[in-house]
Amino acid sequence: MWFRREQKNRRLSRKYVLDVKLRSRQVRATRLRLGAVALAVTFGTVFGLYLLWRTGEWTLNKLVYENSEFAIRRVDVQTDGVISPDQLRRWSGVKPGDNLMALDLASVKRNLELVSTIGSVSVERVLPGLLRIRVTERQPVAQVDVPRAGAAGGIEVTVYQLDANGYVMQPLDPRLCVIPLAQIRDQLPVIVGLNVYQLQSGQRVESPQVLAALQLLGAFNRSVMTGLVNLRRIDVSSPGVVVATTDQGADITFGLDNLDQQLRRWREIYDLGQRMNKAIASVNLAVSNNVPVRWMEAVAVPASLPVHNNPPPVRRKNV
Repeated sequence: MWFRREQKNRRLSRKYVLDVKLRSRQVRATRLRLGAVALAVTFGTVFGLYLLWRTGEWTLNKLVYENSEFAIRRVDVQTDGVISPDQLRRWSGVKPGDNLMALDLASVKRNLELVSTIGSVSVERVLPGLLRIRVTERQPVAQVDVPRAGAAGGIEVTVYQLDANGYVMQPLDPRLCVIPLAQIRDQLPVIVGLNVYQLQSGQRVESPQVLAALQLLGAFNRSVMTGLVNLRRIDVSSPGVVVATTDQGADITFGLDNLDQQLRRWREIYDLGQRMNKAIASVNLAVSNNVPVRWMEAVAVPASLPVHNNPPPVRRKNV
């Protein structure tokens, strides 16, 4: 018949289905066992590493970081400038009894270099209990007087100092120094005409005019004019030149380049005036040929102060 369905072997088909289900359960159970073993191995490895790390940390703390043998007994401070060693120790933040091995040397170095008058610092551990600090101070060569409105309604003058590289410093409190600074400050020439907003303590002034003025001071101290006159003020407001005023009232205009050559020309003109019994009222050394000079009678010139324009930098070692 067309609609007669073919008879199947029901027993054989059921056996095959049961066999497939049995194998699937075995595979699933095997996978679960392998997953559990992998998880246990992973957990055991992580726990073992954590236990090893904690054991090592505890051992390191007990033997090193909490060991009284490494307590700081002395902080040896040496500086080439004028700051008191006791003040440098306070600024470093290091206290006797701190653990030398646990001390963050970079933090000690940073604490000291935040002081604008300090140029560089080196910090060294010397086992078992000595911390050695070496400080290089910035030496001021000029100052800038900045008038500001005072709290009481008047005008107050804030003084900034500059080193030879143009770094801005706040003047030191004399109580923090081992050498009196009043005389040194009185001898520093004053730079005028610059943008006072460039004066950020601890930062370098990038103005070409200011940097040229500082180079001029260094070149002047090495030049043949040293001891004959003193530079009292340098005006950096004019582009391309700086104008130095001496303690005798002469205005000397310099170009920004070839300062040594310009200083030698100044000496030649100075010597010419001596032979003529005249003194320089103003001269423009930025002009290479036919240098314009204005003279005045030598008797009208005030006497030069018996000091050098820039005092020699104070260098000493304090222990």
